[in-house]
Amino acid sequence: MRISTTRSALLAGAVAVTLSATALPAAFAAPSATAVISEVYGGGGNSGATLTRDFIELANAGSTAYGLDGFSVQYLPGAPSAGSLWQVSPLTGSVAPGGRYLVAEAAGAGGTVALPAPDATGNVAMSATSGTVALVSGTTPLTCKTAADCAADTRIVDLVGYGTAVVREGSGPAKGTSATASVARAASLADTDDNAADLSGAAPSPVNAAGETSGGGEDPGDPGNPTEPGTVRIHDIQGTTRVSPLDGKTVTGVPGVVTAVRTSGSRGFWIQDTAPDADPRTGEGVFVYTGSTAPAVKVGDSVLVSGTVDEYYPSSTTQSVTEITAPKVTVVSSGTALPAPVVLDAKAVPEKYVPSAGGGSIDALPLEPSTYALDLYESLEGTRVQIADTRVTGATTTYHEVWVTVEPTQNPTRRGGTLYASYTDQNTGRIKVISLDPAAPVPTANVGDVLAGTTSGVLDYDSYGGYNLQATALGEVTDHHLKREVTRKQKGKELAVATYNVENLDALDDQAKFDTLAEGVAVNLSSPDIVSLEEIQDDNGAVSDGTTGSEATLKRFTDAIVAAGGPRYSWRYVAPQDGKDGGEPGGNIRNVFLFNPGRVDFVDRPGGDATTPVAAVKTRKGVSLSVSPGRIAPASAAWEDSRKPLVGEFRFHGKSVFVVGNHFASKGGDQPLHGRYQEPVRSSETKRVQQAKEVNTFVKSLLAADKSARVVVLGDLNDFAFSPTVDALTDGKVLKPLITTLPKDEQYSYVYEGNSQTLDHILTSPGVRRFDYDVVHINAEFADQASDHDPQIVRVDVNAPEHGHGHGHH
Repeated sequence: MRISTTRSALLAGAVAVTLSATALPAAFAAPSATAVISEVYGGGGNSGATLTRDFIELANAGSTAYGLDGFSVQYLPGAPSAGSLWQVSPLTGSVAPGGRYLVAEAAGAGGTVALPAPDATGNVAMSATSGTVALVSGTTPLTCKTAADCAADTRIVDLVGYGTAVVREGSGPAKGTSATASVARAASLADTDDNAADLSGAAPSPVNAAGETSGGGEDPGDPGNPTEPGTVRIHDIQGTTRVSPLDGKTVTGVPGVVTAVRTSGSRGFWIQDTAPDADPRTGEGVFVYTGSTAPAVKVGDSVLVSGTVDEYYPSSTTQSVTEITAPKVTVVSSGTALPAPVVLDAKAVPEKYVPSAGGGSIDALPLEPSTYALDLYESLEGTRVQIADTRVTGATTTYHEVWVTVEPTQNPTRRGGTLYASYTDQNTGRIKVISLDPAAPVPTANVGDVLAGTTSGVLDYDSYGGYNLQATALGEVTDHHLKREVTRKQKGKELAVATYNVENLDALDDQAKFDTLAEGVAVNLSSPDIVSLEEIQDDNGAVSDGTTGSEATLKRFTDAIVAAGGPRYSWRYVAPQDGKDGGEPGGNIRNVFLFNPGRVDFVDRPGGDATTPVAAVKTRKGVSLSVSPGRIAPASAAWEDSRKPLVGEFRFHGKSVFVVGNHFASKGGDQPLHGRYQEPVRSSETKRVQQAKEVNTFVKSLLAADKSARVVVLGDLNDFAFSPTVDALTDGKVLKPLITTLPKDEQYSYVYEGNSQTLDHILTSPGVRRFDYDVVHINAEFADQASDHDPQIVRVDVNAPEHGHGHGHH
């Protein structure tokens, strides 16, 4: 089994082995006289290699058995970056005195010889040339990234850095590794805590606990040219759960017909058995991974495939794809008729999405394809499928992918999408469609269009949305002529306030981007009085040279708005401290207010800077701000590496209005809806809830000074109306989320993986008594978009009487 985002076994890396917490070892400053890492090989499956898999071998120099239950081996890049993580391979059993213990790691497409039967199997794609391996207590991933920090970690028993690894023992890393060479300890197993002295390059010589060497216990025989089918069928490989019962094992002469070929990216081909079994759980198709080698087969070839079964995990939180790697292929005949495709439609797909494992892995759960949609798709992984006349729910992307639904009545939106209604109401009919023919990519389509006729191919899985149809035959797009919306002009007595995420806008962007965004403000939003912008970068974008101002960016943007027929806007913002506000490195993203000085006044109160918090000041006339523009609690830990909210005091028709522009922390790092952990953990939510509490506290301070204060909180909150984030923001009913005032089928402003949902919001305080609210759909549903967010607008009657009320516009 392997985890990789690049499918490369050439990742530079480091590996560590972990031991149970029952006997904590000394730091590796004390050489081990018992368990050591005796050999490390990262070239398995590489071009020119003999062995098909990477491995780590442990040895016991002691006189008694060394228990490994609860131990693990872990891996880190040879030159670790801030984002590098140790990868963990758990261990069980023990190492006999004088014995060996073999941990198999990732397989590649090269090599011909299998490892002896491993004593443990991991999924780490180790580097052939540079990495670090360590023996550690427990299975918690290590966090050290330097030799000194790792030496101070008392969980580590032994550690081997090789090649040019930063993390190593002693004077330097062990030398001599390559696609055909490991680093190995001398026969004495001497450990002086100096990798360069203790280990040297040698031909790989893996030995398992049974004393078997390469080929023993996993003997592939002669898989070069089998002429008769072996005993294993594809349904035996796929099994009744998500993980193959034959994972890591060699299979010989697996029969099938080639149903599709992929010649770019992750190269390989799919085969399917023409004689299926009667169990709906056991799939009849499988992907044969050829790595960097173009497949030498064509659709309709009847083949016998030998190789190693492997569970490929696109990332650590996704489900896996069952594959045959390092294949040897015999073409028996050509022109074979393909198995009939399985039809995916509303009758076939269950209403329930996925079983629960209480947050744990669903890998080992028996599949229930008639009960859960993801179980059905898993049972069809690698199998021919067909869809017909499907509605587009996610527009064609720059990667030539389009999302459709095979469940047309499932949570439809007014404009043709599929609404993401709650965490427990997943849309089971969403499927991504990709063309396998680079010369005939998926055609351009917008939400609401229809992929008409029949689209067929094989069902695959990836980390970018889960199950997808790799199409060998595409339907045609029926254009439903989706129109970009134009909101009404505000009346003279209405203050119009909008929010718009302009997606990393900076002065180096193309003029076309400025012009399209400007038209959105001037025409589609009908020139609001105030526009709260998210993702305005400093003037040189990602260049990191200390620049923090956005004057050139905003000059170009406001000029473009005038050119599009809008007013001459003024602007206010608080420049961030360099490198402190998160987002694109060097970009210094901030929130900005544009306002039309012909309609509304900005109340400037000096002193607001990157580190000064804004406060509510009670006056005889109500409440004012201590600084304007200002930032909410900029020193709070809630805003670390994140954009701070911008607060401004405005005057309209003699009344004060307080506007709070926000850009909360992103959802990056959350486990995917389609992943192996169910229910998924939303780890990024913790920070957004903290941020929401800070804003809620500030709004409460305004209302404590003046309970009728008009407050508009808006921006990209990166969370849903039904989320704990919005609950924390509205705590005490101090704010009303206006998205919930719209009809259900209009409550969205963003489309992700075929789900129409809301990350952007406008919320108002009780003092905003009469309003008219609108989401203006101009981006998210279209293949051609200036931003991935739709803007929103609220028109407020500041002189509304006590009994006034608001409504969502449609």
